Amino acid sequence: MKELFELRGDLDKHKQIPIQIAGVVLIVGIWWLITAMGVVSQSLLPSPVRVITSFKELHFEDLLVRNLFYSIKLNVLGYIEALAIAIPVGFVVGLFPLFKGLFNKQIDAFRFIPLTAVTGLFIAWFGIEDSMKVHFLAFGIIVYLLPVVIQRVYEVERVYEQTVITLGATKWQTIKSVFIPSVLSKISVDIRVMVAISWTYIIVAELVNKSGGVGALAYVAARQSRIDKVFAILIVIVIVGFIQDKLFEKLDKLVFRYKYV
Repeated sequence: MKELFELRGDLDKHKQIPIQIAGVVLIVGIWWLITAMGVVSQSLLPSPVRVITSFKELHFEDLLVRNLFYSIKLNVLGYIEALAIAIPVGFVVGLFPLFKGLFNKQIDAFRFIPLTAVTGLFIAWFGIEDSMKVHFLAFGIIVYLLPVVIQRVYEVERVYEQTVITLGATKWQTIKSVFIPSVLSKISVDIRVMVAISWTYIIVAELVNKSGGVGALAYVAARQSRIDKVFAILIVIVIVGFIQDKLFEKLDKLVFRYKYV
């Protein structure tokens, strides 16, 4: 029992899974108890049983699976677009003083833009179809990811750069052999953390024309006062986000094996 209360200690693998399961059971039990005792009205906080039973209606009448895959498609496309823009731009700004002087302050300032306020701009530029939603989600990721890429470039230890230059490496060889491997191995963790950002703004994007997606589905359910459905949809989003996170973790271990040696 002593190791369970060690400061910043690690759980034994044999104890970790049972404790995690116990945590879930505890939360659901407290949730059920609150609703059963009438502490909070079930119109505001539905019981776990009502949430579970709502999945049947969501599946057969609201086409939950189709809407979920629609949201995943937008999420993945937005992420790919964001990576394709943020990584090369981040390298250019982080590596060359000219571009750092020209754009670094502006890039930092972009983080303070309220993304929900620019939805109208994206509608004006790209219409109301899927392309607008993908670009909006990509922008939401870029404003956070781009400064991180630049920071990771700064964090590359100068000793590695000086070593390859001493060995006669050109600028491109230095970038290819030192900066790219070092930065990508670090931002792979940042990318994992930022997976949640695209899900944060998925509801905003899907509300534009409500053509599909779990975000639009949750909004419609809330307007119909079906809070049980809203909770069920949120549970689905959390599960999908958790699976995505684990897939990113596996991919990171596969691509950057040396980090885990």
